[in-house]
Amino acid sequence: MKPYILEQTNWKQVKNQKYDVAILPWGATEPHNYHLPYGTDSLETGKIATDAAAIAWEKGAKIMVLPTIPLGVQNVGQVDMPFCLHITPSTQTIILKDILTSLNRQGIYKLVIMNGHGGNDFKPIVRELQPQFPDMFLSLVEWFKIPDPAKYFEEDGDHANEMETSIIMHYFPELVRPLEEAGEGKAKQHKLQAMRNKTAWAPRQWDKVSEDTGVGNPKKSTAEKGKVFVEEVCQRIAAYFVELAACDIHDLYE
Repeated sequence: MKPYILEQTNWKQVKNQKYDVAILPWGATEPHNYHLPYGTDSLETGKIATDAAAIAWEKGAKIMVLPTIPLGVQNVGQVDMPFCLHITPSTQTIILKDILTSLNRQGIYKLVIMNGHGGNDFKPIVRELQPQFPDMFLSLVEWFKIPDPAKYFEEDGDHANEMETSIIMHYFPELVRPLEEAGEGKAKQHKLQAMRNKTAWAPRQWDKVSEDTGVGNPKKSTAEKGKVFVEEVCQRIAAYFVELAACDIHDLYE
């Protein structure tokens, strides 16, 4: 039972403790190649949030990690795959607004959204909701963008790749199928040159991009690589939690 994880703590602990920051992990539910669980984004994001919170709590930051939301925005083609659960950005906005309303009434004025799914785009949502809660401070952490993955992993990719596979091997080895069963995560290139050189953008048609739903070869993944990577991620996020808990949100610029 940890006092900084809402799902594990109790009213006796909460009623006697002032909390400064709420952390909201947000993932997705979708296929991740043949070897990783559907809950990969939610599982790894929730664990990174609680590990970072543990470090911050030991340093005196009074924070609470809320239950992970496992519903994300999916790409074209993914939504037709069995049990790939899709919600719209407008639904995410409603969910987040309801959570903010609860926290605001309870005197918790700092919220960190911990995003673990590339299809989620919280920046416009935060811009929409922040003016409606002027006495609150909303911020976004996307853990997969913090360190350069190339420092830790040999293969590129962004879905069920070497990075994600290594993280799940570290945190949840019992949920990973043998790597020899994994697809190679080969992704087809767009025929339009402007898409390739990032002059233009459009959502990927997932069922046409990858046969195994992966993007990136996971074959060189190891639990040790995942451990080293998330240790740096958690240390950097924990430092932010500590700084945020201590700051005056009405005096943030110098």
